[in-house]
Amino acid sequence: MKRYLPLLLILNTPYTLAVPVVPNFSSGTMSAVTRTTQNVTETIVSTDFNTGHTYSINGTNIAIDGATLAPPPSEVVETINGVSYTWTGADLTNKPNVTIANPGQSFQYVESYIGPSLQNITTINRTTVLESVTETTSVFSQ
Repeated sequence: MKRYLPLLLILNTPYTLAVPVVPNFSSGTMSAVTRTTQNVTETIVSTDFNTGHTYSINGTNIAIDGATLAPPPSEVVETINGVSYTWTGADLTNKPNVTIANPGQSFQYVESYIGPSLQNITTINRTTVLESVTETTSVFSQ
């Protein structure tokens, strides 16, 4: 117990419990720069389909035999990138016969068919880099 007595005397003195802290600067500045970079990658796919069909016959000095100008409907199946699509098109094996009305005279004949199908695929791949810079300056004095 006698060994601990000097230690108890030191701990009970008021000067050992609180020591004043005095800063040794008068003014100053502190600067910080924060940079943030983010890469954003996007893929945009647009697909355009023609779901109907168009069949036309046009001309001069032509004769068309058959009950109708339009071929009967026909189912059209198409597979694009592993996906199957079914549309109604025209059966071009069963279309009207066209002949020249007055042989020996000039004539003009135009036949066109636009069937149902995929018309266009547009793919846009883009990467956008977003960068943010924050600069902070603190000024302090005593």
